[in-house]
Amino acid sequence: MNVSSMLKLPFSSNGGWSELERRQLSIPMLAWFVVVPMSLLPPVLLYYAGTHYGDDFIAGFGGKEWRFITTILFLAELLTFFVMGWLIHSVVEGHKLEISYNNAYLLAAIAPLPLWLSSLALLVPAVIVSVITVLAAMALSCTLVYQGLRSLCHRSPDDVITMSATYTVMAASLLAWGVLMAMVWAF
Repeated sequence: MNVSSMLKLPFSSNGGWSELERRQLSIPMLAWFVVVPMSLLPPVLLYYAGTHYGDDFIAGFGGKEWRFITTILFLAELLTFFVMGWLIHSVVEGHKLEISYNNAYLLAAIAPLPLWLSSLALLVPAVIVSVITVLAAMALSCTLVYQGLRSLCHRSPDDVITMSATYTVMAASLLAWGVLMAMVWAF
């Protein structure tokens, strides 16, 4: 799969999604080669920002136990992948659509990519850059869920059932993301 196909994933249910579906990537392969490396990005960059920028970034940011926080964040991200794959499958099945477990976990691995990559904004010591980047990443992640469900469930563009399933998955995803961020600030 080339880069242009990957960049089209949030904007089209054609092309890239069907190619990913044809590859039948196993859940362990997705976990080891996509989720684990990408899940390392936010904790590493958060640790860097916390230890290098300190209170200049956000008040109270410098005095936190970043090794503990980032380790917990990494483990929580891995757990979230497995929960979200199961949730996607359950929600889709509950809406009387069909999706395989592999495809549900494929979507659970692909959808958070923009959020993982948004952590690169932590290399810039400005909170506004991080906030804008995260908001854009959330929007891209939501469109990935929608386009992925449409393609992987083989539905038409205006299918209300797919939209309903998407809203449920997006709500759960944003809730999970909120819990992860709350964990970071709680410690």
